[in-house]
Amino acid sequence: MLDIKFIRENPEGVKENIRKKFQNDKLKLVDELLNADKRNRDLMQESQALRARRNKVSEEINAAKKAGKPAEKLLKEAKEIPEKIKALEDEQKKLQETIQRCLFAIPNMIHESVPIGKDAKDNVERAKYGTPKKFSFPVKNHAELAEELSIADFDASAETSGKGFYFLKGKLALLNMALINYARDYMIKQGYAYIEPPWMIREHILTGVYSAAEINAMAYKIEGEDLYLIATSEHPLIGMFIGKTLEKKQLPLKITGFSPCFRKEVGSHGLDEKGLFRTHQFNKQEMVVICEPEESYALYNEMLQHTVNVFKGLELPIRVLECCSGDLGDLKAKSCDVEAWSPRKQEYFEVGSLTNMEAAQARRLNIRITDGKTKYFAHTLNNTVLATSRAMVAILENYQNKDGSVTVPKALVPYMNGVTTITKEK
Repeated sequence: MLDIKFIRENPEGVKENIRKKFQNDKLKLVDELLNADKRNRDLMQESQALRARRNKVSEEINAAKKAGKPAEKLLKEAKEIPEKIKALEDEQKKLQETIQRCLFAIPNMIHESVPIGKDAKDNVERAKYGTPKKFSFPVKNHAELAEELSIADFDASAETSGKGFYFLKGKLALLNMALINYARDYMIKQGYAYIEPPWMIREHILTGVYSAAEINAMAYKIEGEDLYLIATSEHPLIGMFIGKTLEKKQLPLKITGFSPCFRKEVGSHGLDEKGLFRTHQFNKQEMVVICEPEESYALYNEMLQHTVNVFKGLELPIRVLECCSGDLGDLKAKSCDVEAWSPRKQEYFEVGSLTNMEAAQARRLNIRITDGKTKYFAHTLNNTVLATSRAMVAILENYQNKDGSVTVPKALVPYMNGVTTITKEK
């Protein structure tokens, strides 16, 4: 969410930013906001003038009574003023709702380094790490391979829960936990505080961290309660600090959290495909940073390097893809995806995403910093350390062997009770 003062002073810049995001239907929101804001401020002045007049009238009525003069007109005016104030307040309330709606819908300003493009097809490759392996045999689909090894059951999960779920069995379930522990330990060694958050979140927190479109497309609502299942641990981890003012000396706050993630994935391509790639439920290790505005892009680069290091440790070929303007969510100022190589499809696929929200989330949640003299909004960043479902897809494809077995990445062997190869479960 942008500062309304910034929009007042830079209306054309805000509109140009909307054009760069190819959201021209939102251009009208800027004028709607400014008109409502001007009218609201005019009404505030009228209301203040009426309150001042009410006090003055009270004094004039008392003076008239003491002097034995008639005060009927003053008494009538005194009766009418509260009604006028109430009418102004009612109009102001509607205007403030309009202002809030527009502020939540107008997208955040993109960082100057963001490439301009219409959609994901225009995202820009920034770096590659690792060399894709050449196979002497046809590479199997991860779901097909997992079923042949009896380490996953997608048919049973479709029966118990529907499409987009899975049962992990035996060594694949162990691999899932190994990935979680590996990612957690790496982040703790980097100085991040480990936190396990609640798996449900209240709506006023969710609207502070997510856009309305994302809530509608992703969030599972708990029937009859003010609770949603979390789509990522980032949301409760940022929500922990709602309404708080942090001491400058405390920053940056670096947090890593594990949780399952629940997503409706409305309209998402690939949800009907059997497997682990796109699901309604998955496990993820996340990292979150709250920091000084001037530090946020140095920390952005640091956070990206952590994810790169995690996947380099797994010896998986990856690349970094910078998101173009049209592929940025409304709260994002800058974002990139980390993608792993799929030898079966001969292309990269997303395994994580890094975002700098700058002050957008902090403004919505009122997270401030104080240096002892002034208060100002913090910058917030979030990044996927590792989503185990996507990582398992990459491992099953890149580490499969001709005999149908799967080699365990060396970095995970200490977390696998010594298991070095995944073979068919008995």
